[in-house]
Amino acid sequence: VQLQASGGGLVQPGGSLRLSCAASGFTLDNYAIAWFRQAPGKERERVSCVSQSPTKIYYAESVKGRFTISRDNAKNTVDLQMNSLRPEDTAVYYCAARLRTCTLVPELYEYWGQGTLVTVSS
Repeated sequence: VQLQASGGGLVQPGGSLRLSCAASGFTLDNYAIAWFRQAPGKERERVSCVSQSPTKIYYAESVKGRFTISRDNAKNTVDLQMNSLRPEDTAVYYCAARLRTCTLVPELYEYWGQGTLVTVSS
C-alpha cells in the first residue's frame, strides 16, 4: 500500500501547477484523500480534501477559488490543480488517505505520500 505525490516544481507567481496523488495496492475511491502542505518553520496544514461518496470537498480559505481537487477513478489518482500561485504557497505538498471522511488532523490519516516540493518565486 503506497501513495506517491508528484507534479511539484518551480513556478512564477501567478502560474499554475497540477499535483497528482497515485495509489498502489488499494483503490483511492474507497478513501478520503487530502492534500496537506508544510512550509519551513510552519505546521502542516490541510489544503484540500475530497471525501468518499457522497462526495464532500473542502478547501482552506487561503486557496479557495485558486485550487481544485478532483478524482480520476480510472487512473486511481487524486489531482490538485493549483492556479494563481503565490509565494506563500511555497511548501512541500503531501497527499494522505483515510477511510471515508475528511479531517483536519494529520495524525488521523493512515497513508501518506512522500511529498513534492512546490516553489513559487520570480
